[in-house]
Amino acid sequence: MSFDGIVTRALVKELNENIYGGRIDKIYQQEKDEILVHIHNKGENYKLLISVSSNNSRAYLTKTSKLNPDNPPMFCMLLRKHIQGGYILNIEQFQLDRVISMDIQSPNEMGELTVKTLIFELMGKWSNIILIEKSTKKIIDSIKRVPEGVSRIRQILPGLTYEYPPSEEKLNPLNLDKKNFSERIGDTNKNSQIYKFFYKNYTGLSPLVSREICYRANINGDNLLSSVSNEEMEKIFLSFSDLIKGVNTNNFTPNIINAKSLGKVFFHALDILQFNHFPKEYDNSMSKILEKFYEKRDISDRISQKSSSIKKIIETKMERSRNKLLKQKKELVEAQKRDIYKIYADLISANIYKIDKGIKEINLENFYDENSEVISIPLDVKLSPSQNAQKYYKKYAKLKNAAKLLDQQIPQTEEEISYLENVMIGIENCTDITELDEIKEELFNEGYIKSNPRNKKKKETIVSKPYHFISSDGIDIFVGKNNKQNDYLTLKFANREDLWLHGKNIPGSHVIIRFNENIPETTIIEGATLAAYFSRGKNSQNVSVDYTLKKYVKKPKGSKPGMVIYENYKTIYVNPDKDIIEKMKRAE
Repeated sequence: MSFDGIVTRALVKELNENIYGGRIDKIYQQEKDEILVHIHNKGENYKLLISVSSNNSRAYLTKTSKLNPDNPPMFCMLLRKHIQGGYILNIEQFQLDRVISMDIQSPNEMGELTVKTLIFELMGKWSNIILIEKSTKKIIDSIKRVPEGVSRIRQILPGLTYEYPPSEEKLNPLNLDKKNFSERIGDTNKNSQIYKFFYKNYTGLSPLVSREICYRANINGDNLLSSVSNEEMEKIFLSFSDLIKGVNTNNFTPNIINAKSLGKVFFHALDILQFNHFPKEYDNSMSKILEKFYEKRDISDRISQKSSSIKKIIETKMERSRNKLLKQKKELVEAQKRDIYKIYADLISANIYKIDKGIKEINLENFYDENSEVISIPLDVKLSPSQNAQKYYKKYAKLKNAAKLLDQQIPQTEEEISYLENVMIGIENCTDITELDEIKEELFNEGYIKSNPRNKKKKETIVSKPYHFISSDGIDIFVGKNNKQNDYLTLKFANREDLWLHGKNIPGSHVIIRFNENIPETTIIEGATLAAYFSRGKNSQNVSVDYTLKKYVKKPKGSKPGMVIYENYKTIYVNPDKDIIEKMKRAE
């Protein structure tokens, strides 16, 4: 967890520099676990985001905002009642923990000035935003109520006295003392790894910083404490002491570390020397670093959470449709064998005088066969020869009608499967909650999901935007992320002479390359790579992509969103390489 107590201290320093003494103008709760506080201070407007998402708990100053819900949640209304219009008197961190408190003075219902404390605890799944009375420490309410059934150790409920999270007997590293350090080392199991000693015994230290202390001492943090000599222990303490001195003097260097080879991205308020061989991005603002790190990550996480129920519905529908298709194809194979039943009926009718009632089968010459071979015809002993013939005629007629029906139904079922697969691709391509809402609306219109009663009030219409790339030849390329965008790009946005691309016979995005008198092959390859990457063939090699002029692409009447047919096309084979996509220039 990069968001540790040191990052929190750097953030508190920045908050004091920018919003201390400011007036709280507005408060919004745009997510169930997130609030946005608008603050005016010294002629400037600020937005403080506080999120207690269990996966991405954080706080920072931001320039961005989300859509507000139609009706503000109860906790938002409570905050507006108690602190909106108030002034920030104090912002401080509890020891070096991930806990920030903000004292706010505002008038109560009687017009008397009172001080409330807004506390945000940024501690993973136990994160919370809590409003308390400053004088009595009584909890007014919290964004997450924690009854005894959830935690026996610490309850967060209105009326209870607020207590800081338990320290688990950890020491405050800001008060680092060599004697206490040595005593803790002495009391620690010598079979534990060196780096773990720090975050298990000192508040606010993450595993990342714990390893950094060892790295700066030129000690392998994975070694056991039992292997450390007195001389090495002295080096470790000096490294620890030096790092904490920098924290105590607020000597911060906010940065993001892009450790691609490890498959990870880190951030911190300190310059993490152990990752000097990776690219780093520095900024004077801890908030800007945090926003850059968390913005896409949080959107991705929320899309994943909010799309899980839709995915289950689609997966269930797809499974049913696939089972239905297998059954239909099996029935079609059976229907295609129908001619034998007409032959049975004709032979029985032609030889009816030879057949006695009550026999199980009869061997007759097949006059439809060149060699007049004898075939065995099963008979129902309860029926007369004439009735047996009629039975086979009816079976033949039934299968003939079934074949006609199945010839219509199988393409419909295949189209539905293809459509549902396209929807799944659309969900994977989502980069914004708005795009997910578009997919939900589409599924509702198509009858796959029921309307949510809470969303009956019509919201402001926000249209999402397709991807917009610039090819290496300087030509515009557009990529649809979902069916709505695909239809828009192909049917409304594209010109007749634009180039249209799509993965061959697989669900995926529509890609448009803007008209150019002579589109270079490099641009066509890049467009095809995008079509392959944003399709079901994303993780495959040598993916076939069809391309044609937009004028040869048609949408059949009554077809589902995103479904088209095309002709006069060529096919190209490409590898959907993620590195190629990331290097492509994107238009703002």
